Amino acid sequence: MIVAGVDGSPSALAAVDYAAADAARRNTSLRLVHVRETWTGIRLSQLHDVENTYGEEVLATAERRAHASAPGVSVTTGLATGGVVARLQEEAAKADAVVIGSRGTGGFTGMILGSVGLGLAGHTPGPVIVVREPSPPAHGRLLAGYDGSEEADVALEFAFAEARRRGAALRAVFSWQPPPFSSVGTMYDNLIHCVYEERTGYVEERFTAWRDRHPGVPVEYASVYGHPVNVLAEESKAADLVIAGSRGLGAFGAAVLGSVGHGLLHHAHCPVAIVSSPAGSA
Repeated sequence: MIVAGVDGSPSALAAVDYAAADAARRNTSLRLVHVRETWTGIRLSQLHDVENTYGEEVLATAERRAHASAPGVSVTTGLATGGVVARLQEEAAKADAVVIGSRGTGGFTGMILGSVGLGLAGHTPGPVIVVREPSPPAHGRLLAGYDGSEEADVALEFAFAEARRRGAALRAVFSWQPPPFSSVGTMYDNLIHCVYEERTGYVEERFTAWRDRHPGVPVEYASVYGHPVNVLAEESKAADLVIAGSRGLGAFGAAVLGSVGHGLLHHAHCPVAIVSSPAGSA
């Protein structure tokens, strides 16, 4: 099952399109969920009714959109009350993936770009996919950030499976930038070069093993000297989905979701999938 959080915003409707197509590719069902924030006080009873009516309208619109995008997919809806992240986490426990828009209104009021995604990523057993706007024509290529870490391996496993479902090619990129040490000079430059060469060789060797296990997926691998967010965001212009682990080595072992994943949520030109390992979710 695919779960999509909906709130009536344009990006949420784009998320519905993505989620419906994803459910069709997986031959599974789609569940649309609208979360209404909790209200307290007897005087707010009328506001409860207004919010419920709004939520029902949001779900009805999203359901029509889903059926139009993927007529053969079974669609169910749910109107929930509580914290957006907490309720979507509950839904995610039963889902193969959770899809949300990057900005929200209504049930997601106050959630800035990526905040719901950041709240979900690392705390769900499957990928969290954030969609900013309706997808452009398909490029037939997925993009994965890969640095050889265990978290990146989990993301890469998802990337290969997704590429196979779509009949798409996969491009994996290892991008590396040294930390901003104040020391300069030939000795420092030589050290950084040695570290870079050693890390590049290690990552490429690990990726080669992955490629050999998935001979049916067309793949590319590139090692790029630069900041992971900048590199992946630029390459995402020619991708249908960019995939990253919830944590990773990134720039010298310090990059976590807040730096790479959060940066991609802001700057990627296509949907972003943040994939966490089931053991690391909580």
